[in-house]
Amino acid sequence: MSEFKVASRYAKALIDLSQEQANLDTVKNDMQQFIAVLRQNTELQAVLKNPIIKQDMKTNILDGLFADKIHPSIMEFLRILVRKGRSNILYATAKEFVRGYDELKGIVHATVTSAVALSPASMDALTKTIATEIGAAEVVLTNNIDESLIAGFVVKVGDRQIDASIAGKLAKLERHFTQTVN
Repeated sequence: MSEFKVASRYAKALIDLSQEQANLDTVKNDMQQFIAVLRQNTELQAVLKNPIIKQDMKTNILDGLFADKIHPSIMEFLRILVRKGRSNILYATAKEFVRGYDELKGIVHATVTSAVALSPASMDALTKTIATEIGAAEVVLTNNIDESLIAGFVVKVGDRQIDASIAGKLAKLERHFTQTVN
């Protein structure tokens, strides 16, 4: 079974448990903290994925880093994964948990790339428009800057993309003329 499938199943189990215990939001925040620490520390990721390092050492490392920072049920969940020899999927499981949480709550992540930073008012208006168009409960919008767009913006939501940039329109025009000439 692929790492993704196994991580998804563990994440789903943790979501179900968190819902039963009515602490889903707390678990999500702790999982985001766990992801942030692992993302910043590739050596820690390597230790957790290394099959040569003993399970008790991995558990001690996790306890030392997270025991007083995250909910006890999550700590126990992490310990169980280590005991089952699944420490290599801790990061993937945490990411899948957050993805599953977002899906459950109707949260959609979108990116808008523009030539200059968008104002808070523009970001808010675009967020509301995207939420209305796709029927999402909440949209988390990130603004990336790409000066090569000249003006306008490109919005990506999942596998959909809307290109309203000058550079995109120029490229489309160039393709049209190239096809017409040939």
